[in-house]
Amino acid sequence: MTRRTVRIAMNGVTGRMGYRQHLVRSLLAIRESGGIDLGDGTALWPEPVLVGRRDLALKAIAERHGLDEWTTDLDAVLTDGSIDVYFDAQVTSARESALRKAVAAGKHIYTEKPTATGLDAALALARLAHESGVRHGVVQDKLFLPGLLKLKRLVDGGFFGRVLSVRGEFGYWVFEGDWQDAQRPSWNYRSQDGGGIVVDMFPHWEYVLHGLFGRVTSVQAHAATHIPRRWDERGQPYDATADDSAYGIFELESGVVAQINSSWAVRVNRDELVEFQVDGTEGSAVAGLRRCRAQHRSGTPKPVWNPDLPATESFREQWQEVPDNREFDNGFKAQWELFLRHVALGTPYEWDLLAGARGVQLAELGLRSSAEGRRLPVPELSL
Repeated sequence: MTRRTVRIAMNGVTGRMGYRQHLVRSLLAIRESGGIDLGDGTALWPEPVLVGRRDLALKAIAERHGLDEWTTDLDAVLTDGSIDVYFDAQVTSARESALRKAVAAGKHIYTEKPTATGLDAALALARLAHESGVRHGVVQDKLFLPGLLKLKRLVDGGFFGRVLSVRGEFGYWVFEGDWQDAQRPSWNYRSQDGGGIVVDMFPHWEYVLHGLFGRVTSVQAHAATHIPRRWDERGQPYDATADDSAYGIFELESGVVAQINSSWAVRVNRDELVEFQVDGTEGSAVAGLRRCRAQHRSGTPKPVWNPDLPATESFREQWQEVPDNREFDNGFKAQWELFLRHVALGTPYEWDLLAGARGVQLAELGLRSSAEGRRLPVPELSL
């Protein structure tokens, strides 16, 4: 098979997500499998060029994985005519300017979200990329998780009848950093550095709801900072100025009402770190990262409320496991493969910078809704 190389500047690979999910479990995994079969006797071969600010960390990653190229000079990479794609997994506050430079240099764009710190900037970036003619995509990984792929199978198969509501629970306890190390970087809890759970998670909820059930048309949210004092990576205390929990109600164009709680200050009492329950006239389902369980109308028990007697039935056991019916790959890797096919062949790709702007819009309106204490409409965006 003939090898066709696509060179990808990867900015932010020294961070947890950029390294683990995008480099190791996506691009390097694609290489280990022989590349992406384009169906014409050609294998698309991703060649990462590591970019970041810490030269020693970049060198260590390159040596660990047998990679030849790394640099701390982003401008030099963007002026390199051999680079095809620019990928960004930096902190949010640094992303917009780097993406603008990459578009100006004619590079195709693939980026983590949020794509910018505000809607105006995110929408302007989407328009700039569209007008420049570069191909562009935004990571929307949760749509590619096994649990949500099974849930989509139920939606597409008409299992639910008319969908009534969606209830989501996401989160876990992130340690404050004093007596146990925090699982997330300290900038996540400083609003001045682009932190906050609304900014982080509402873009996810936008594309999950949009992709499965329809466009979000209104939002009512309450954001809170439950843990006001944390300790950073050097063991120094700091004030948490960003929200660590958010409680949102989203109305969809289809009439579906979605309630999603997001928190880094909650202890887990569920099967997975995120779960969505979907209720419809014909059936219900509960989906997480990997599992999906369903209960059809014909098999729904008839519980009776009686607080004077203990429960004699296990409600969880009354649900049926939705089978895999296929092999599921890593969600990040699956979306990378789709985007690189889009770059190489021009195949359709819907998760672009305009989709990314919708996520920024919902986060911005969610924070405004919380500050003003009212429900806000979510206007439809266009280029």
